[in-house]
Amino acid sequence: MSFRTVVISNASKISYKNKYLVVKQDLDEKYIHLSEIDTVIVDSISVSISSYLLKELSQSKINIIFCDEKHNPFGELSSYYNCHNSTKKILFQTKWLKKDKDVLWQKIVKNKIMNQMLLLQKIKSNNTNLLISYIDEVNPGDKTNREAHAAKVYFNSLFGKKFIRNSDDDINSMLNYGYAILLSTVNKEVVSNGYITQIGINHKSEFNNFNLSCDLMEPFRIIIDNFVYYNQSRKFDSNCKMDLVNLFNERYKFNGKLYTVKDIVSLYVKNTLLVLENNVIYKDFVFYEG
Repeated sequence: MSFRTVVISNASKISYKNKYLVVKQDLDEKYIHLSEIDTVIVDSISVSISSYLLKELSQSKINIIFCDEKHNPFGELSSYYNCHNSTKKILFQTKWLKKDKDVLWQKIVKNKIMNQMLLLQKIKSNNTNLLISYIDEVNPGDKTNREAHAAKVYFNSLFGKKFIRNSDDDINSMLNYGYAILLSTVNKEVVSNGYITQIGINHKSEFNNFNLSCDLMEPFRIIIDNFVYYNQSRKFDSNCKMDLVNLFNERYKFNGKLYTVKDIVSLYVKNTLLVLENNVIYKDFVFYEG
């Protein structure tokens, strides 16, 4: 099973040779077998990539994330043909019933707020009980927008009442970087299961190419939030980025067993899409200190 995230942060040339990713930097040359790689993060605009390598990475279902000159993720490469019956799945996706999507969104939002509550409980916040009350108030489709109310209380509890989401500071940079990697991880699983990322369960912006992935990633944001809370005094530098990348190799419990975050995302996405396909039971991802 693939397990490595390869981060390329210096000027280099990367290519393909005999099932290996080859990284050349000056006189140094490193080989990594594709079977070991889960994700490649190109964290420099001074990297030259062969088109043959991109083809091989895509066919091997290896996620490729590209960063801009500020080292922030801006795009990814995804294969057109990751599932043999994707046309059937996409046709089914276009016919998802609103009532079914509303019930599923209710479960996802409850799952997300439950995890936020567990983190507030962990840090002994006085707002824990308020989030518990929000969980009980979430209705199908979250028409009363408990998700947004919970988010305001939650972020203020973690980072103070002066904190503004998406301001230009290290805390937001850490959150955004971690969320971007999470989104890309979910994108990979959505496509691998034969669906398209544009048609969501609740998210439906015509300007968002990742509506479905934005829906499915919600319960997992807690993993990034937990890291940032305990590292909020750090600078957002290369070491911090590597620590964020390594979060996806940590182990948590899902459906009674311990898995890495990457594997849980894979199992969760597949199961959640099956809820709409076959009316199977939605399985929560429950955050805990593990």
